[in-house]
Amino acid sequence: MTDEGSAAMKVLLVGEDSALLEGLAQSFAALGYAPYTAETLHEAREAAAAEPPLLAVIDRALAAEANAGALAISLAPGGALVLYHGGVDNWPAISPTLQRSVMAELALPLERNRLMALAQHVGARVRVTGRANRPTPPEQGAF
Repeated sequence: MTDEGSAAMKVLLVGEDSALLEGLAQSFAALGYAPYTAETLHEAREAAAAEPPLLAVIDRALAAEANAGALAISLAPGGALVLYHGGVDNWPAISPTLQRSVMAELALPLERNRLMALAQHVGARVRVTGRANRPTPPEQGAF
């Protein structure tokens, strides 16, 4: 796999539930992705700045604590932002700006298969559109 191809296959998992994130990381690794984790949004921003992920999977509670500007996770060209939550019925509210930038909200670990399918779809979309081979100018970067 080329260096550009591997960059397009990175997945950032953000949250405080280390058991859930470890299970997701193992599932992504089994499918050929390069997962990495962060416990806080600050760690996630730093990690994504160094290696922009194709997919950022973030705990909804952490996203709700930050406004859309504070979330500011850099994504690879064509990448997507996914929020997850546990089985709790009272989810914290998130800003309308952040809601518009989210591709999906999932209940994990229940919807693990849906997350894997979504990651494969995003990866295929990036390959088909050719976004994996062209750099995004900094002023057009996604958050």
